[in-house]
Amino acid sequence: MRWMRIIAVVCVGALALAQQPEGTPVAPRARPARPTVPTTPLAPKPTNPQPGGGAKPGPSRPQRREMIRRMAQPTEAAAPQGLDATDTTRVDAAPELTAEEQQRANLRLLTGDGVQAPAQPDTRSTATYERSERFVPKPGRGASGRAVTTTVQTLCDVRGQEDNDIFGIGLVTGLAGTGDSPLMTRQLVDNVLRVSNIRIDVNAIASKNVAFVRVEAKLPAGIQAGRKIDVRVSTLGDSKSLQGGTLLFTELTDVNGVVYATASGPVDVGGFLASGQGASVSKNHVTVGTIASGGKVERSLPVDIVSDLGFIYLDLRPSQSSFTNLVRIAEAVNTLYPQTAEAATDGRSVKVEVPRDLPQNAHIAFLESILSLEVTPQVQPYVVVNERTGTIVMGEGVRLRPGAVAMGNLTVSVAESPETSQPGPLSNGQTAQQPRTDIKVNEDSNGLVEIPGAVSLQEVVDVLNVLGLSPRELIMILDAMHQAGMLLAEVRRM
Repeated sequence: MRWMRIIAVVCVGALALAQQPEGTPVAPRARPARPTVPTTPLAPKPTNPQPGGGAKPGPSRPQRREMIRRMAQPTEAAAPQGLDATDTTRVDAAPELTAEEQQRANLRLLTGDGVQAPAQPDTRSTATYERSERFVPKPGRGASGRAVTTTVQTLCDVRGQEDNDIFGIGLVTGLAGTGDSPLMTRQLVDNVLRVSNIRIDVNAIASKNVAFVRVEAKLPAGIQAGRKIDVRVSTLGDSKSLQGGTLLFTELTDVNGVVYATASGPVDVGGFLASGQGASVSKNHVTVGTIASGGKVERSLPVDIVSDLGFIYLDLRPSQSSFTNLVRIAEAVNTLYPQTAEAATDGRSVKVEVPRDLPQNAHIAFLESILSLEVTPQVQPYVVVNERTGTIVMGEGVRLRPGAVAMGNLTVSVAESPETSQPGPLSNGQTAQQPRTDIKVNEDSNGLVEIPGAVSLQEVVDVLNVLGLSPRELIMILDAMHQAGMLLAEVRRM
């Protein structure tokens, strides 16, 4: 039927053309307008809701592809109304966007469940070495240049009156989550509970309120049972702080395993620790604490200052050990008690004979009269340094010979700041971590500085202050001077 209608229309048109006279223009036949069909917008393809509800439905896959195609095409400025595309009149184009603004505009086109690349980190680590202003000392007043006298007691120790070290292993409880990991303290906690006839599964102990510690104390010579002593507690595991903890009953023994004291009580760390997930604040060292009078002596330690042969031995302290001091102490004792003191052959002690007719209860008074004697000790040319704390202590007898010194510091600062690179949207990329390292090297170019000789402590201080060095740098200079023979003193390291 459709074909028959088409043939009929063609025939009618041909017959109409044949009946028109020649030269008559043929008017174009108006085509009937097609009825407009109302169109309905395409509903977006439903997406699976994310857990938790309230997820906003995103664009369908065809719409997402169209968005990507639009982002890939260059943006053309639309012509204003009234101008043809072929019009050569100059039209002001829209302002160009920067790369960062274009990227942000493209990311805003992806909405709903589209993948958005997070902002890349732009922070950087720093490492800076700074020196404070130079300290300018002021000369003080004292007894410089005059002989200093002291008592024998400050130079010597009485043999047999030494302190004895005792120690033990214990537990500190009551910590607020700053104790050791449970793997280190499970067996110890189980042993403590078994003493009280309490038995539980070891694997059930998962608290971090207990710390595994070492307890130490010094037992004075001649102390009797029942006396109180101070003890020191230090962590052995990975505990962060002993703040607020209490030491359980702990036995303190000597090297032979004999129990001489017990310890218990609250631990005082002299500081605090406050920490969170991203920051922490601490004051002093919180993994070592003390317990004042926390130890109790359980066994007395009897000693006798007089040996079986009737002698009292005075041992020189290491900082005062010299043959001159040994002879001066012996002469001072013989001045008070003739023919009783002599320098021992070891060169470190003075042997004093106790009078045979002296009763035993008078031995302490006899020793006190010797220790209170005044002597003039020899000046010890010592330089004591501590590299950990940057401490330098010089004695009066330190001297310097002339020379030259040059100090070149090399400071290297290394800062690591790795950055995480995220893939672009729908790029099938993978997250990667890129290393970022900042290195700064600073080297001083100092020349030789002439060092004059110094024959007194004040001159030594003035000469060394000319260098303008920090204490840690001065320690290295003093060591090098000692090796070169410029420093006339003995350097001792702590």
